[in-house]
Amino acid sequence: MLLDVFQPSTNPLGAQWLSALVAALPIAAMLITLALLRWRAHVAGPFSWAVALIVAVTAFGMPLTTAVATSVHGFLYGLFPIVWILLTAIWMYEVTVASGRFDDLRRTFFLISDDPRVLGMLIAFCFGGLLEALAGFGAPVAITAAMLVAIGFSPLRSAMIALLANTVPVAFGAVGLPVLMAAKTGGFDDVLAISPITGRITAALCLVVPFLLLTVMDGKRGLKQVWPFGLVVGASFGVTKWIVSATPLYNLTEVFAAVVSVAVAIAFLKVWHPNGGDEATRRIGIPVDPSIEGTERHVMVSDAGATQLTGRRIAMALVPYVLVIVVFGIAALPAVKSVLVSTDVKLTWPGLSEMLDVAGNPASHQTYTLAWASTPGILLALVAVATGLIYKMSLTRIFQVLLANVKKLRFAMLTIGSVVALAYVMGDSGQTLALGLLFAGAGVAYPFVAPVLGYIGVYVTGSDTSANILFSGLQSGVGAEIGPGSHLGTEDMRALLVGSSAAGGVVGKMISPQSLTVAATSIGIAGAESVILRRIIKWSVVLLVLLCLISGLMSTPVLSWLLP
Repeated sequence: MLLDVFQPSTNPLGAQWLSALVAALPIAAMLITLALLRWRAHVAGPFSWAVALIVAVTAFGMPLTTAVATSVHGFLYGLFPIVWILLTAIWMYEVTVASGRFDDLRRTFFLISDDPRVLGMLIAFCFGGLLEALAGFGAPVAITAAMLVAIGFSPLRSAMIALLANTVPVAFGAVGLPVLMAAKTGGFDDVLAISPITGRITAALCLVVPFLLLTVMDGKRGLKQVWPFGLVVGASFGVTKWIVSATPLYNLTEVFAAVVSVAVAIAFLKVWHPNGGDEATRRIGIPVDPSIEGTERHVMVSDAGATQLTGRRIAMALVPYVLVIVVFGIAALPAVKSVLVSTDVKLTWPGLSEMLDVAGNPASHQTYTLAWASTPGILLALVAVATGLIYKMSLTRIFQVLLANVKKLRFAMLTIGSVVALAYVMGDSGQTLALGLLFAGAGVAYPFVAPVLGYIGVYVTGSDTSANILFSGLQSGVGAEIGPGSHLGTEDMRALLVGSSAAGGVVGKMISPQSLTVAATSIGIAGAESVILRRIIKWSVVLLVLLCLISGLMSTPVLSWLLP
């Protein structure tokens, strides 16, 4: 069968504002159905994909067979590796629960502090940052949200905390892959032209996010009573990001930031203790939305009658997380990573052989890469099995836990698959770039809105890496146009726009439908995505406005000194 050659147009309707308005319909459909109509995500996702498909075919001229083929490709990618990573992350956690060792881990955290707000910060912000640095793909949200529930936070509060904390480390997650792709796609030979800019912009978030986390955890009282700890953790994390992101070790930025901030935090707790921890322990378990969580207050399991927490029990409780750090650390070594990548299986995707990108080159989605060994999923699965065996569980019991979680994730699979299918259709048909070009028309004021493109890209794709691949070339091109007459000049303007777009994506991560599904599933209330979105979107917008202000001022004499 002969296939039609398709090269997307970013302005099929003759007016950029009109093409962008039509291209925004799938995004509007997702927001309206989730936030306003309160549809379940596994219904809102397929509906929004259908809108994207109709727009692609009717307004952007994409052949129906091509639109369906790229949708199926995207759906499969949503299942593997994204759902596979989520499944294995939850599997690893559930193995520790089934073994009875997770309670020891909870009690171990309370050796550091008896204040749940302090522990919440260490788990979500610091430990979550470390997981993002090593794994990404939803694993940090899944693991930290479950851990927060275990120390006494109500489920919805746990999900909000995990999502909000999973912003700062995203740009350098998965061992620096997002910022590396931003530099590569933006046409920069050296990633260090971009990474310090993204590092410094996101470092500013470190002075804001911890205080928002305290507010979500315990309202004004949490902020008033624990702000010194939030400041110490945020400042140490941010300063480390600022320094490491400008060095050849940029890909380990979040690893260093997480480790340093934990060390500084523990040292600070030797000389400072928060007030109100006992009262906070009772408040944090109160349901945020009783209609979803039920009316019963979530409480931390009492230690009364528990076996004494010995050094060996502590070491055993930390086994899975030590294994995660060791396994992912080894996998990130260049020699090992190249071996793992060499096992990738590339398959030509049927129905897309004649699909081109905007520049007329063969579209990247013509090929599907089965990265069975080079993505975090297989590594997390190995950790799950190894953890179960170390805990003296039978292989039968270990895989029973896996099967139980497969059943729990059936709706999440549909949601994530359909959202990635939507992202593929929007990207391959030209809809996403049509939106980007509308913002690019802002001229010299463009640096003030550059992060919005990254924000939209991550909201649609669920990935800062994907958003950077999608928009960094456009950002670089806009910088080349407005740079000559600007305060910065061409090269610095190009670098600023690419770097700030990568930074903008990190705050879009927390409201991405994929992330919402991961969070809702990990706390055991699948279908609560709309509730979480309505409660967390305001913080996402606040952080985006802050990033836009910083990016814009960096293009002027006010903050241009922040550029490397």
